[in-house]
Amino acid sequence: MGISELRQMPAHPRTRKDKGGAVGAHLVKAGIISQSDLTLAQQVRAHCDASLDRVLLAEGLTEADTLLQAHAARLKTRCVMPPEMAALDSRQTGEMPGMLLKRGVLPVTDRDGLDAVVTSTPGQELAGQGERMLVAHRDAVQAEIALRHRDTLRQAAQERVPESESCRTWGRRPRLRLVATLVALMAVLTVTAVFPTMVFAAIALWASFTLVVSIGMKLAAFVARLAAGDAALPAPTIPPAPEALPKVSVLVPLFRETEIAHHLIARLTQLTYPKCLLDIILVLEEEDELTRQTLAQIDLPPWIRAVVVPDGQPRTKPRAMNYALDFCEGDIIGIFDAEDAPEPDQITAVARRFQHAPREVACLQGVLDYYNPRQNWLARCFTIEYATWFRTLLPGMAELGFAIPLGGTTVYFRRDILEEVGGWDAHNVTEDADLGFRLARHGYRTEMIGTVTGEEANCRLWPWIKQRSRWLKGYMTTYLVHMRRPLQLYRQLGAWKFWGFQTHFVTALSQFFLAPVLWSFWLVLFGLSHPLDPLVPRDLLVVMGSLFLAMEVVNIIIYAVSVSVAGPRHKHLLWWVPTMHFYGPLGAFAAYKALYELVLKPFFWDKTAHGLFLAPVPIRQDGSDDTFHLT
Repeated sequence: MGISELRQMPAHPRTRKDKGGAVGAHLVKAGIISQSDLTLAQQVRAHCDASLDRVLLAEGLTEADTLLQAHAARLKTRCVMPPEMAALDSRQTGEMPGMLLKRGVLPVTDRDGLDAVVTSTPGQELAGQGERMLVAHRDAVQAEIALRHRDTLRQAAQERVPESESCRTWGRRPRLRLVATLVALMAVLTVTAVFPTMVFAAIALWASFTLVVSIGMKLAAFVARLAAGDAALPAPTIPPAPEALPKVSVLVPLFRETEIAHHLIARLTQLTYPKCLLDIILVLEEEDELTRQTLAQIDLPPWIRAVVVPDGQPRTKPRAMNYALDFCEGDIIGIFDAEDAPEPDQITAVARRFQHAPREVACLQGVLDYYNPRQNWLARCFTIEYATWFRTLLPGMAELGFAIPLGGTTVYFRRDILEEVGGWDAHNVTEDADLGFRLARHGYRTEMIGTVTGEEANCRLWPWIKQRSRWLKGYMTTYLVHMRRPLQLYRQLGAWKFWGFQTHFVTALSQFFLAPVLWSFWLVLFGLSHPLDPLVPRDLLVVMGSLFLAMEVVNIIIYAVSVSVAGPRHKHLLWWVPTMHFYGPLGAFAAYKALYELVLKPFFWDKTAHGLFLAPVPIRQDGSDDTFHLT
């Protein structure tokens, strides 16, 4: 959404004092821009909460260096380049480094010994002190702040979430955790050796119980989703609003993504949100030199920039996002993954929805889909699973009033609320699910929104197992963290959401770990002997086996309806729905790998490889995405 689109919209009244007139007149007088350029820029500012500088830069009407020099001349001060800035001594003002980053100001002692502040935004000098103002590029100011406060900012990124709501304390006693696990394992093996049939019966009973509860939860969400219709996953409408559009920052964590860097930038440039309000931050790891070198060869637009995260532990996506959060300029914070292909008007729809939604709606979760479902059988099944989760089960759970786990991408937050709850747990490898329930504990809720982002389905077996094991390890971590104080969790969530939390996590984890026990009931259905024959009447075993078969049929029905809801693009997947019976058991292997890592490597991030499928995103002549849609 640039000048041409905004011209067609009625102007909205400004919500703050507009200083663009005086600055604009100065720039025209100085010959930096023409009067016609200023008129165009003011048309954009009538709809956007952006400075004149950002509009001019985003629309390509001037250069950053030229604009900076003009401000220096207007304010009778000087520009400070990075070498000179580095030579100026720091000055203590009592402000935390994170706040200095957010404001883009660096308090220094000038070369003549007087107090000064380096800023990228004239007028952002430290309140109440009247220091001399020096001007510099925002990226340079933030980079210098980050360098001078490297250790403090790195530590803050690791510990942003309060300790009581984080899993970081688990790293303090690894030997004790290992010994406790070995003792528990030996106890289980001893009891099993002495009472093998009784132990198997107890496990089978629990597996059957959690299966029934799991299917009950799925059916309830399924029925709620169908009953709500389009209201459960509202289309991304963009209604007019009296407020100007807000600034939106989007974090895109990258780690060893050299194969898809160019594709990523191409997809981001298709976003139609006003570029003067768009702040895309590519979050890079310090030790990932190859990705940084790849991006250095790309001419990034002024609204896309890179932030380098100092190396530290744990080396996880949430730690990187915590670090980058203070660099953001937006009032709304979004997350994209490296391989994402979002709908072009997605951010506009999200911004307008936040403006209309009540304050308690702290988060909007979009729909994730895969753009390579035809690549192989595993990609097809993964696409069916995602269609079921994001188009049926999550919207249904939200309709039922449950707190929902978030996806790791196409998720947007009100920035002040995200900061209030402490951002992401840097040590949790499923930080998205954890944050969804932490928001609920603090009285906020998440809404689903019907905007779609395409991703690359993990289509190789071992990478799929590694990715799923990380998710399951994070699920176990999230459950254990929030259940440290069950009574407190009950009071914060309330009875309905508390039991929904139990149902979701306990049944999901139990079904993955105990899947082999449930598979044994196929022996009964085929007329073969079963380990429980000495203890349980055969007729009852047949009933349990029939129940297991009925649950499989229910799952297939839910999968089939979800694929149909996904629209004509996924109709070919209906033929593959019955094969989901063979896809589900793969999760059991991932579950045991996750359990092993939970004990020995709880913070290890088993990274997913991207770039195996790099198809271009089709764009219609009118500029809109023709790849993903809702029906």
